[in-house]
Amino acid sequence: MKKKVVLVQDNAEILNIMDQVLDEAGFDVVGSLTTEPIEKVEEIDPDVVIVDDHIKGKAKGSQVIKELKSDPDTEDIPAVLTSTSSSIKEIAKECKADDYIEKPFGIDEMIDVVKRNI
Repeated sequence: MKKKVVLVQDNAEILNIMDQVLDEAGFDVVGSLTTEPIEKVEEIDPDVVIVDDHIKGKAKGSQVIKELKSDPDTEDIPAVLTSTSSSIKEIAKECKADDYIEKPFGIDEMIDVVKRNI
């Protein structure tokens, strides 16, 4: 059975590229430009969640991850923060993300981060 990835990004082009790469790597991807899949995360039951820090909507990606990690029902879902910010490592640590991907990223690097967190 394919491992499931929830992918929330702020840019349609990046979302499509990441979705395609992860799909080709054998993952089942639920991609979105909004936090809608995060609101249904228990129903979707992903193996990992990847969230951009600059998503459109009510909260930053780091806040979304912080909420996931502070909820006993979702705290065990691995969460990866993505951003172009040079301080992404610190932001990821603050929100209790399991890992981070700094943009721009290499395709192999992104796949390695996902596999490492599943």
